[in-house]
Amino acid sequence: MTTREELVQRAAALVPTLKERAAETEERRQALPETIEDLKAAELIVAAQPPCYGGLGLDFDVVFDVATELGRGCGSTAWCYSIWASHNWLLGLFPKPAQDEYWASDPNTLASTSFNPFRGKAEAASGGYRLSGHWDFSSGCDAAQWVLLIANGPETPVMLLLPRSDYSIEDTWFVSGLKGTGSKDILVDDMFVPEHRTVPMPLMREGMAPGRDVHNTANQRIPQQCILPFTLASPILGMARGAVEFFEARIQHGSSAREGNPLSEVPSYHLRLAESSAEVWAALSIMQRDCREIMERAHRDELPSINDRARYRRDHAYVARLSVRAIDRLFEASGGHSLYDSSPMQRFHRDAHAASHHVGLSWDTLAEQYGRVRAGLEPDRRLV
Repeated sequence: MTTREELVQRAAALVPTLKERAAETEERRQALPETIEDLKAAELIVAAQPPCYGGLGLDFDVVFDVATELGRGCGSTAWCYSIWASHNWLLGLFPKPAQDEYWASDPNTLASTSFNPFRGKAEAASGGYRLSGHWDFSSGCDAAQWVLLIANGPETPVMLLLPRSDYSIEDTWFVSGLKGTGSKDILVDDMFVPEHRTVPMPLMREGMAPGRDVHNTANQRIPQQCILPFTLASPILGMARGAVEFFEARIQHGSSAREGNPLSEVPSYHLRLAESSAEVWAALSIMQRDCREIMERAHRDELPSINDRARYRRDHAYVARLSVRAIDRLFEASGGHSLYDSSPMQRFHRDAHAASHHVGLSWDTLAEQYGRVRAGLEPDRRLV
């Protein structure tokens, strides 16, 4: 049986190849087919999906450990991987008929998503919903056979699963960072979605989605918002690890362009490397501690308190914040050569900043909510 440690090692082994492909991935504006095949061959996509559908059934948080490895090589690939693998965890929360359809032909089936409900509408219909709308930022959609969308239903927001034949993709992804994620727009025009391919969001948020009765493992008992945003933070952490490694190698072997003095003797570089590496490992420790706690609670079938939820949401944003700060400090000291397209440092810098703009990692929003809860006030719905 494949272990967590083996999966992380397989991800690490892909890093040199991802570095070589990073520029082409940006140029193509989507994950490369050969990279996707590498992710599948290493069993990374199926890490947390149910074994009865060809998955490894490992605890969901293994996805984040893998993403922090892949991010060392290519931020866009790590982002797409984390998204796809997390979506296959989400599929395990759906009713069994939906899972049967989704994995009918391939355990490595891919789904993209868009979770902004405000431009989509799900109207009640006999046996399901009629769905219409426009969703943006659907990372990895070019390679996906399905899409997961959130829309406002008659009573509550609902997550809906649609096959590729039921939606179109609008190419809007011309951006400064995460260029290789292909995070384009999804258009749906009055399509019927049967009820078995839907889950009300309140059930997701309380670890009570239908898949709990299908599989009944810890992976189906996790309140969605407690853990899912690490899907976004972990690739940024991987980028920060890659930036630290690149900077360290540069000062070990480089020399000043003007004087020819070894960079290894520059005290300011020592200080910047020390602080950035400390931030990276602090972020990694926070993420792994939170994930361990979340998974242990799920194994005991216990729900986290509102204070714990506020802390997890704070930490999602803080892991990203620490990672971006670590990259910025090194980029500032990397000189003019770091601006060339050939430099991994400029790509880490652009990709990390682009990723940190995701609304799910908004420090101001989530820090405010943490403060409200700790002050004894009620949070708003953004927390849960």
